[in-house]
Amino acid sequence: MINVPRREFGSYACGVILAVFLALVVLFVVLPIVGVALWWIISTAVVGLIMGALGRLIVPGHNPIGFLATVACGLVGALVGGAIGRAIGGHFVTILLEVGVAAASVAVWSATHRTAIGGSRPAIGRRS
Repeated sequence: MINVPRREFGSYACGVILAVFLALVVLFVVLPIVGVALWWIISTAVVGLIMGALGRLIVPGHNPIGFLATVACGLVGALVGGAIGRAIGGHFVTILLEVGVAAASVAVWSATHRTAIGGSRPAIGRRS
């Protein structure tokens, strides 16, 4: 039989208990929080994409904005419209406000980011 001093065995047991406790904290506290955060990010991006697409459909004419700008406008619409809609009350009102704010942000974005077609040459017959 191995003769292990009592003091070393006690410190070893405390180390093992501490390691098991830390593993359980990571398993049952940290990982669920990370999972919820990732789910929130993914669901917010999907809602932003949907609201941005609906906003682009509502705004008439050509919208010279890209995919990321559409998602950004949709996220603005989902967050701002959702907050106002929840304050007013009603699920249908919230959805309408989200789409409306997304459409307004698409209209503002496309109006502020228009580019001139044809470059920097003056028009024919125009004198400087």
